[in-house]
Amino acid sequence: MSRQPDHAAAFRALVLSPAKFRLFLLGRLPMAYMAGLRVTDLSGEHATVRVPYKYLNKNPFQSIHFACLSMAAELSTGVLCMMQVYKADPAISMLVVHMEADFTKKAVGNITFTCHDGKAIAEAVERTKATGQGVTVVATSIGVDESGDQVASFRYTWSLKAKRQ
Repeated sequence: MSRQPDHAAAFRALVLSPAKFRLFLLGRLPMAYMAGLRVTDLSGEHATVRVPYKYLNKNPFQSIHFACLSMAAELSTGVLCMMQVYKADPAISMLVVHMEADFTKKAVGNITFTCHDGKAIAEAVERTKATGQGVTVVATSIGVDESGDQVASFRYTWSLKAKRQ
């Protein structure tokens, strides 16, 4: 456990490096790369992801397509999970098992999604490490437009399970 902060800091450095993160997206999440997603802030407690309004992201109603909004929201929760499982011993698998969304305003311009559930995710990771049993954690991401108005709220249920050695 004493090495966990070192792993978290190393992960943050990778994710917050524009070049390294773009290469990661290109190799592992090419649609997120094409959509222009960017992690703009990451700590142990929260993560923020921005999705721009651009030609590839828009729908016929001149707003950002819900799938692009969902990608950004999922990434804001998933990057918190990834930070906790990065170089974990034992290794931990992670998978989205459920998602719910509410859309409250037309999404135009740059939309920023923030998840503040880092502590709950860290606790879930520690539970699966201690017990070897799968655990679930619900992480909420709120999307706001450039004027600060909420455009959407997403809730992702992540399943986390320590792998057998």
